[in-house]
Amino acid sequence: MSNQSGIKSLAKDTAIYGVSSIVGKFFNWLLVPFYSRVITQAEFGISQQLYAWIALIIVILTYGMETGYFRFASDNSGKWNANKVYTTTLTSILCTSVVFVILFSMFNPQIAFVMRLSDFTPLVMIMGVTVAIDAFSTIPFGYLRFTNKPVKFMIIKLLTIFSNIFFVLFFLWLCPKIYAKNPDLISWFFKPDNKVLYIVIANLLGSLSGLLALLPYIFVKKWEFDFSLLKKMLRYSLPLLLLGVVGIMNQTLDKLLFPYLFNGSQLAMRSELGVYQACFKIAMVMMMFSYAFKFAYEPFVFSQKNKGDNKMLYSLSMKFYVISSLIIFLVLTAYLDVLALLLKESFRSAIMIIPFVLITYLFQGIYFNLSIWYKLSDRTHWGTWISLIGFVLTLVSYRIFIPIYSYWACVFGSLFSFFVMMSVSYLLGQKYFPIKYNLKKIGAYFAFAISLAALMLLVKMPNLWLTILWRSALLVPFLVLVIKKDVPVKEIIARIKKG
Repeated sequence: MSNQSGIKSLAKDTAIYGVSSIVGKFFNWLLVPFYSRVITQAEFGISQQLYAWIALIIVILTYGMETGYFRFASDNSGKWNANKVYTTTLTSILCTSVVFVILFSMFNPQIAFVMRLSDFTPLVMIMGVTVAIDAFSTIPFGYLRFTNKPVKFMIIKLLTIFSNIFFVLFFLWLCPKIYAKNPDLISWFFKPDNKVLYIVIANLLGSLSGLLALLPYIFVKKWEFDFSLLKKMLRYSLPLLLLGVVGIMNQTLDKLLFPYLFNGSQLAMRSELGVYQACFKIAMVMMMFSYAFKFAYEPFVFSQKNKGDNKMLYSLSMKFYVISSLIIFLVLTAYLDVLALLLKESFRSAIMIIPFVLITYLFQGIYFNLSIWYKLSDRTHWGTWISLIGFVLTLVSYRIFIPIYSYWACVFGSLFSFFVMMSVSYLLGQKYFPIKYNLKKIGAYFAFAISLAALMLLVKMPNLWLTILWRSALLVPFLVLVIKKDVPVKEIIARIKKG
């Protein structure tokens, strides 16, 4: 296979993997307005606590073995065949997952107490089983990626996601309607006063659906286990656990620490967390864009590695990423009052965090773009150190300010952390792999966008329609500037005329 055809194949596979992830995130995003209308702020806060713990525990339970599987299965020395690597990895993850579930069931009350969920021990137990299933499933999903089955990967991923959504709608929308008319019909399994329980059950059933679909790729060929191979894999994989934990903690630390640091009652804490997370998730449109860009950009970076003009392409990619992100930032800020209508009124009190969360996602995306310097110069250890810097800054800011400023401490703590990570990565990149980014133009666009956003938010109009009109008008100068400076209008028109 030629380099060009290999790159095309990689790009195609990447697009398929990306679609499954982005579609999943999008449909989960659509559930947020639904949740705000069927459960309380406190119940949504509890669900977000649980999901944060799930994300962290999955990283611990897989302990870097997915990457280890890719590394050893692709070893060309001939010492281990790919099938033995796969089944050895499966055996290891299966054993640790089973031990985890046993220990989790033995110490369920104590674990629930540590999680600040002592009044929801059944939910915590269901979460433990779910996270064990998800951890085990990462290896068959890895097998599909390793054996170049992106379509099957996408189908099973989407099956898992849509099964979860189906059961959420079944328990939280259909069952209450049935219960209101004929309670005896479903009272044997449905109790309307504990809706958050059914969110967790829906997640479990979705994970089980995915696991069942993966069964043909679990029992493959000859099942082999090699203890000496496992020891080598663990020596390679366990150091990755630290990086994985730090990475996921940077994303979930707010939800994990908030119950410990909030200065108020347990009910108030859960309600604050629920409102904060509902509004936070509205801003995930920016994150989905960054995620899509990541899937397209990373293979592009490595495909351009040995070409002479690659640094110029990286610089241009950064500029257009920032421009695109700033357009999304301005559009969402302009229609912030419309976005608020997605949520039930009781969930809207944190809506003003959205512009700041969008800026945080922008900094996070820029940091990802900048990370090419340590990936291409084989200095990936710097990625670990920068992530650790971000983690420590986030941890300290949360510890000091959450008791005083509640979720606003999370918003500005994350923003500051990613700003520092972005800045440190840029400075180190200029030393080890210098790329001439157009900072003057990027900075000008950023400053102009922030100024327009400030005008949108600070100038108050008497009603919603005038607010929309005023803010829409403020979008025009930015779009005109982008078109004038960075969109080759004449070339586009010429190409259209040619054909």
